[in-house]
Amino acid sequence: MSAFHNPLAPKFGRFKAKSAEIKGWVRELLELHEDTSLTVAELACRDEGCPDIETVIGILEPSKPIITIRVHSMMAEVTKLDVAEAAQKARAA
Repeated sequence: MSAFHNPLAPKFGRFKAKSAEIKGWVRELLELHEDTSLTVAELACRDEGCPDIETVIGILEPSKPIITIRVHSMMAEVTKLDVAEAAQKARAA
């Protein structure tokens, strides 16, 4: 008998590989330690001039404010250059 497949279940698995790739770019570009926590999520964007979906990267370092990097495109379309440009803007803010 085959396993039950729930068609309504969240589709987080499709983001797993891309999320790991983006985290790797962030660690490399910002020279972060391996123990620094990173989050990558695809969220709806309500800001004017922003596409419907954006990729949001959170950098959570102990005893430091959370840094949020926003890339104005879907996670599947994010490139290393996008992350580098968005990280530079986030650090400057």
